[in-house]
Amino acid sequence: MFARYALLVCLVSGSLTAAPRPWKSEDGQRSVMGDFVKRDAASVTILRQDRKQVVIPLEKLHPDDRTWVNANHPLPGEAMPPKAAVFDSLCFGDTREQVTEKLKASKFVEMTTAETFIGRTGLNGIFKTRGKIGGLDASLYFDWTEADGLKEISLQTDALPPTDLEGKLIPCWKEFIPLMTTLYGKPLHAGDRLAISSIQDGSMTSTHLWKLDGGGSAMLGAAREGRNYQIVVRFTQRSVQPVALPANPFGG
Repeated sequence: MFARYALLVCLVSGSLTAAPRPWKSEDGQRSVMGDFVKRDAASVTILRQDRKQVVIPLEKLHPDDRTWVNANHPLPGEAMPPKAAVFDSLCFGDTREQVTEKLKASKFVEMTTAETFIGRTGLNGIFKTRGKIGGLDASLYFDWTEADGLKEISLQTDALPPTDLEGKLIPCWKEFIPLMTTLYGKPLHAGDRLAISSIQDGSMTSTHLWKLDGGGSAMLGAAREGRNYQIVVRFTQRSVQPVALPANPFGG
């Protein structure tokens, strides 16, 4: 579990190698370029471009920078997700309130709108991965049982026209394959091509299927939204059985 957790930090939060970045003041009015050197519970040390090390109290940093530090350089001994976790620390059966609190504390996703909108719109589309996957952002969507328990999680990219298949959709799909395989093991089923021409509006076609350790399944594929398409990773409580792909996955 620790290895999976650490890998997910690296892949969706960005590289852990030091690189110059702007560090903003708490109010966002001032900034300084510098490399991350180290951090502790109260401060972060950076190396400015004049090669001078500066210690900055975390409370003096902009919230975005504090989030970056916690995501990329967590303190030793921080709590790991439960063994039953499906994505990040989310577990099937979590209530909406539990999911909300876990996502707000997550190192892998970030809120894209004001928290006050959650009560009006729900959680769908509110959180996205901190880093791009194959050049595309992925937002989180949820489905619930009648008892208000989490039963499905979907990571969905923006919907793009079919002209972006080769340049954007396929590169994203290809990057998801080794990521999911490293996190969840060898897939039960793996297709060698991404089919989109036969996908019906409002539906998803999966190319890869994984069995989750704690029960349930994960699927990678593409979905259609009107005339556009998106890459989707779907985590479901159901035990999905492999289905053979058609001989010609491009439908032509």
